[in-house]
Amino acid sequence: MRARPAARLWSHVWVHALVWLFVLFSVYPILQVVNISLRPGDQLYTTDLRLIPRDATLDAYRAILFDKPFPTWLRNSLLVSTSTALIGVSLASLAGYAFSRSRFRGRGAALQGILVTQMFPATMLLLPLYMIMRKVQLVDTLLGVVIAYVATALPFCVWTMKGYYDTIPVDLEEAALIDGASRFQAFRRVTLPLSAPALVITGLFSFMTGWSEFIVARVMLPSAELHTLPLGLESLATTYQTEWANYAAGSVLVCIPVVVLFLVLSRYLISGLTLGGVKG
Repeated sequence: MRARPAARLWSHVWVHALVWLFVLFSVYPILQVVNISLRPGDQLYTTDLRLIPRDATLDAYRAILFDKPFPTWLRNSLLVSTSTALIGVSLASLAGYAFSRSRFRGRGAALQGILVTQMFPATMLLLPLYMIMRKVQLVDTLLGVVIAYVATALPFCVWTMKGYYDTIPVDLEEAALIDGASRFQAFRRVTLPLSAPALVITGLFSFMTGWSEFIVARVMLPSAELHTLPLGLESLATTYQTEWANYAAGSVLVCIPVVVLFLVLSRYLISGLTLGGVKG
């Protein structure tokens, strides 16, 4: 009888040790980037294990904010990411509702087709996507990049919204219809407010698609004044020199808005991810 509590205690110890080990592996690269951003520009490698270097300086942050076109990169990224999120959520909320509530011919095939598109990375679609954008003269425009990102993020968003709508009872909409509301009014006033967690998930996923994507933007945006944050940071690495301190400082600054978004929207994330996968 005494062996069981001891075995349970050791199992808890091993589980916590394993969790802390994974936390260490996850946090260490971030701490290393912060450490490099605080070093002088000529000190990439060092044997000092301190989190804050002995001769720490904010010169890299000052350089990236004032000596580089960082505000332009930030403006372009915010414009592209916000537009992608708004358009993606708008389209996914309507399409997901149609797939969840309507039964029409070809519904299953359409859902499977949307799901199959998730099997292929965006890089496989880069060449035809570029040719289409060139046909409609949207190469080297932020609008063309937004359209490409929306097309990439939409399949996941549609499936997430469809799964979440399946968890909302149809009786609530039928009650609104009996009270005299139209189908769209029932959707807007009853179903849409109840699906706030799923809307947050799809919006955050769409925002991250535009915020951190590099390859499509590298091909579609050759002009320096249209560079987003990933392209701007990539420009710090030249053939003969890489501004490592500035690169690390820019990476830290790029992560801050995303971390803030996750902290603000954290209460919606768990329910949005779990309830959205209850029904398929």
